[in-house]
Amino acid sequence: MEEITTTPIKPYYQDGHSKANEVEQMFNAIAPKYDLLNHLLSMNIDKSWRRKAIRAIADLTPLNHILDVATGTGDLAILAHKMLGVPVTGTDLTEGMIEIGRQKVAKEGFQEMIELAKADSESLPFADNQFDAVTVAFGVRNYAHLDKGLAEMARVIRRGGRMVILEFSKPRHFPMKQLYMFYFKNILPLIGRFVSKDSRAYEYLPESVLAFPDGEEFERYLISAGVKPIKRISLTFGIATIYIAEKL
Repeated sequence: MEEITTTPIKPYYQDGHSKANEVEQMFNAIAPKYDLLNHLLSMNIDKSWRRKAIRAIADLTPLNHILDVATGTGDLAILAHKMLGVPVTGTDLTEGMIEIGRQKVAKEGFQEMIELAKADSESLPFADNQFDAVTVAFGVRNYAHLDKGLAEMARVIRRGGRMVILEFSKPRHFPMKQLYMFYFKNILPLIGRFVSKDSRAYEYLPESVLAFPDGEEFERYLISAGVKPIKRISLTFGIATIYIAEKL
């Protein structure tokens, strides 16, 4: 598989720390405020985006088990089980986020159907072809090596299964492009810093989004990882995108 490189964007730029180390440190720090900020900063639009992402696998047959990578506090995993009624396994690099997710799973009474575990996206502890679908919401831009993370996701999907990725993207047209850039660079970091008390976390967010290879460029990564892009859905004037790919 051809390796494709991108500009390395890290939360803290600490000497001797990898991007994975810093991403884990950052999400552990903001975990208690993560859900609040997610919904506040997106004005709750992120909830409808997640529902659309899950609908992208609703017609998949068979659909017996879903893997949600970079599950965070488990929002997508919980919603997937509610909408589709199948078991979901969620993995994340950050123990602080997973623990909050486990509390939410227990509150819903879904412990028998949703399992959350700590795991690195570049080294998933699952067999080849184990899952019918793999999802990830707002996580792939945090991968230390995007090509390796996508290849691991592709590896654990059965043939004919789907990969569904929901990620921020960059609006291309006036005036949304200008409004988006102003909000991302000026308003979002201020709110994020005030609520989370982390001076870098919500500066890293716009930096990572602006550096992320979205659209057709991201689909090149999917092809290189071993899946075939079948649909790309632009959301809310291009603020986010759902990428749907199939393992042949």
